Amino acid sequence: MEQQRSTSESSQSPRSPPSQRYLSVSVSDPVKLGNGVQGYISYRVITKTNFPEYQGSEKIVIRRYSDFVWLRDRLFDKYKGIFVPPLPEKSAVEKFRFSAEFIETRRQALDVFVNRIASHNELQQSEDLRTFLQADEESMERLRSQETGIFKKKPADLMQMFKDVQSKVSDVVLGKEKPLEESNPEYEKLKHYVFELENHLTEAQKHAYRLLKRHRELGQSLSGFGKASKLLGACEGQALGKAFDELGAKSETLSIKLQKEAHQLLMNFEEPVKDYVRAVQSIKVTIGERANAFRHQCELAETMKLKEINLDKLMLTRSDRVGEAEQEYKELKAESEEVTRRFETIVRRMNEEIVRFQEQKTQDMRIAFHEFAKGQARLAKSIADAWRSLLPKLEACSDTS
Repeated sequence: MEQQRSTSESSQSPRSPPSQRYLSVSVSDPVKLGNGVQGYISYRVITKTNFPEYQGSEKIVIRRYSDFVWLRDRLFDKYKGIFVPPLPEKSAVEKFRFSAEFIETRRQALDVFVNRIASHNELQQSEDLRTFLQADEESMERLRSQETGIFKKKPADLMQMFKDVQSKVSDVVLGKEKPLEESNPEYEKLKHYVFELENHLTEAQKHAYRLLKRHRELGQSLSGFGKASKLLGACEGQALGKAFDELGAKSETLSIKLQKEAHQLLMNFEEPVKDYVRAVQSIKVTIGERANAFRHQCELAETMKLKEINLDKLMLTRSDRVGEAEQEYKELKAESEEVTRRFETIVRRMNEEIVRFQEQKTQDMRIAFHEFAKGQARLAKSIADAWRSLLPKLEACSDTS
């Protein structure tokens, strides 16, 4: 599944014909460094490409989670209107545990994150992406420490800012707040779609987690039951004892299968659905940015009208402040035109992005649900076959007794 998703995200592959451009990235080999609050995981990021702007066809660098955050923040700042791929959440609890499962799910999520950027027509051309994929560790650390403004905020502050924007967007969607808004029916439909999609995906992810938990608990119970059956078999006669022993062995085998299937369910279904919950939240942040840009545009348009009225009055009275007022009006007009261009760019990008997002979501969800159904069918067959194979032996014990 992971390979399927990574392949679908990367822009061609190193085996593509020489005439085709490709940018393939993999995040691998997580290594724990440091302990306690200072501990972190480093990852090997391998880039293979024939893009002429890159330093050679292959590059290997070491990155940590904060480097991925740096890239996400830079892209969010520079590419307004584009749905910048989301990152997995930073968990203070899991950080101290650094369980193998946590490390692997994060590695997979980071791999998906960077490949979505590498496959995006605009984002793949980013200078910040090239820096992320090629700079040495010292240079990367310097870049992180030099950030100013929004990116100087602590991760918790930045996440709170994103949540505030999302909350405002939700209020607008639900009609709780009535700020200056675009009167565009198609855009209203988009906002409602995004809000509903988040609710449904969150619900699906919640139940996927419950199913995952049930698989694990059943696996643990079967393991305990298997051990108890073997002990019981040791106390019984030859035929019945052997039957109990085989019952215990089958239970332990099924326990292992359930644990493996639970892991597959996590990696191939729950994590992909959770990733799309994060993706929708990223879209809501972009909606908030569009709303801010629209309001800024309208506010400047109103200010220009007032400036124009004031300039007309000064010209009628032949005031000596006409020159100063004309200059102010000229500067405001230039600013207004720039803000309008930025807003139009956001609108254009969002129109393109929602089409791309829906196509990718359809493909990824089809794979995720197919993997889910296949896994459940495989598990059900294993369980049925295991118990069915025991029936003749248990029936034979009953006959001899």
